[in-house]
Amino acid sequence: METESRTRYGSHRFAPVDLDSVPQVDALLAQIGVGSFDRNTVTTSLGRNDNWSGKTHEGTGVFVKRFNGPDRGIRMSRTKAFCSAAGESVTTPQLLGSDEENGLMVFARLSDGRSGAELVADDAFDEALCEEAGKALAAVHGLEPGGFDTAPHPLPPTDNLQAVPFSFYTGATAAELATWRLLHGDPELADAVRRLRQGDDESLPSRCPIHGDMRLDQFLLAEGELHLTDFEEARIGDPARDIGAFAGEWLFQAARNIPVTLAESSPVGHVPTHEEIIATGVGEIERRSPLVRRFYAAYLEHAPASVRQDEELATRAAAYAGWHMLDRMLASASSSTRLSPVSKAAAGIGRTVLLNPAEFTTSLGLEA
Repeated sequence: METESRTRYGSHRFAPVDLDSVPQVDALLAQIGVGSFDRNTVTTSLGRNDNWSGKTHEGTGVFVKRFNGPDRGIRMSRTKAFCSAAGESVTTPQLLGSDEENGLMVFARLSDGRSGAELVADDAFDEALCEEAGKALAAVHGLEPGGFDTAPHPLPPTDNLQAVPFSFYTGATAAELATWRLLHGDPELADAVRRLRQGDDESLPSRCPIHGDMRLDQFLLAEGELHLTDFEEARIGDPARDIGAFAGEWLFQAARNIPVTLAESSPVGHVPTHEEIIATGVGEIERRSPLVRRFYAAYLEHAPASVRQDEELATRAAAYAGWHMLDRMLASASSSTRLSPVSKAAAGIGRTVLLNPAEFTTSLGLEA
């Protein structure tokens, strides 16, 4: 019988998938010599993959992930390639074992870890942690490239800019259809997205191993150290993609805080003017740019020479930050019935940055 242990995400609580229905998990734990799960300690985290976190009966803390989907094999392969290359160069949870047939991977559990998303919510992802994040990403980009996937990154999804597949259309949410309707009606934006995708090709001299799915919640603070996690999308690519995604995360935080700040600073019943909204947005971005600036300075100090010598790095990173805002809108739409005002505002900011990235490197904090 499953335990009453739960993991809190916002105001919701989630039960782990019943381990009795997945006997392969305990079998793998026994195989690698740590013993089966103590069911009274098991919790789960929100994500696209099933996962279990807790202690075994022998007292070992483990995190088990079950990869889902038809592409789970390649995602497991990327993760193993990264963990093999990382060694002691990148601070990340140790890979303890895997079962390719059943899509399972076991990692050492970080006790009392807090995700970057939790830290942001508590206003605790400060400049010092951003500096550590910059060093961590520089270490990733400095890994030896052998063994990494060389397939092009699937995002941005340029094929869908012309038309979405019928199979997608029939299963999409109303918010997803509304999002693609906006994108299809914006040829200028579509051209900018295509240019961004085309810029990440084999002729780019600074191409290197990248994380490929950089978000604040991919960082985990445990025992005083910042760990980088989740390497399902790791491959050879443009380092600006990771840098821009980190900057884009803070840009998104700025956008989502606009209505909060307006509500707190306006009299009851006041309808903010366009000028007030713009001024508030500028203020929110400026408040977070020192975080990105500290991150980027630390990154450049430790990045490979080929990356530091890339004169267009900051401009491409700004463009990826703009795309990241659109990507967040698409991700939000996949589980929504309508586009929220925050998503629309974030997408509007992202569009502005993506169309003219060179003009926004300084305001985003992407300056040497």
